[in-house]
Amino acid sequence: MASNRGQGGIQQLLAAEQEAQRIVNAAKNEKLARLKQAKEEAEKDIAEYRAHLEHEFQKKVSASSGDSGANVKRLEQETDAKIQHLKTEAGRISQDVVAMLLKYVTTVKN
Repeated sequence: MASNRGQGGIQQLLAAEQEAQRIVNAAKNEKLARLKQAKEEAEKDIAEYRAHLEHEFQKKVSASSGDSGANVKRLEQETDAKIQHLKTEAGRISQDVVAMLLKYVTTVKN
């Protein structure tokens, strides 16, 4: 009887060990599956973020390209207005400047 009980105990231990191994393997498989799922989700999030950044970049590039023509036109208009103002002022005071220069050139200092 003692040998039967010993043999039965060994069988129980082997069965328990196999069950424990099965549980450990199942846990490892679940962990690997969760890691794989997390990696896939992270890659998806990264791809979405990259696409978002690329879209924002393209928007800024197109906006600045479109503004470039408007800025050039605005600057040309401002420059033309300033040139016209300078011409007007030069025409207005040119007689005074000529008179002042003639006065200094023709005046003799003692």
